[in-house]
Amino acid sequence: MNWKNTTTRYGMAAIGIHWLMLLLFIAVYACIELRVFYPKGSELREGLKTWHFMLGMLLFALVWLRLAVRLSTITPLIRPEPEKWQDLSAKLMHLALYALMIGMPLTGWLLLSASGKPIPFFGFELPALIGESKDIAKQIKEIHELVGTAGYYLIGMHAAAALYHHYWLRDNTLTRMLPPRK
Repeated sequence: MNWKNTTTRYGMAAIGIHWLMLLLFIAVYACIELRVFYPKGSELREGLKTWHFMLGMLLFALVWLRLAVRLSTITPLIRPEPEKWQDLSAKLMHLALYALMIGMPLTGWLLLSASGKPIPFFGFELPALIGESKDIAKQIKEIHELVGTAGYYLIGMHAAAALYHHYWLRDNTLTRMLPPRK
């Protein structure tokens, strides 16, 4: 299989990073959701929060690679060709997903910075982006949590649309992004 996209399907680079990003999203959301089952200040709860931060920053780093892959190669055609409104809604959904992949880690980084907390990244500490401010941290936290909740819906709608295209419209939208069968 090609590393680059062809007119009929995505290449291994695009497929690999797409599914890796999904796994990272699952891990980031799982870490922050599972933390509530442990007492505040406990080692496990703090560990889950740390993994949430680090995996979120890894997602932030990889989104730039994903954008580079996307912009450096062609997009495979959908067959049969979708209606114009479907094509437009797909473009808007992808734009929203990229905003999520960039915006969520960035607001998380800003939140930790404004809270005066370290920004861990796999044995390193990232620099603060802004100075400490409890008021700003509170505002950023509200935005981060609101967009995080919206992320569940965006990811869910993206998956539902792929399944709709596959099972209802019977086009190649989903199969273009799946690893090839032997």
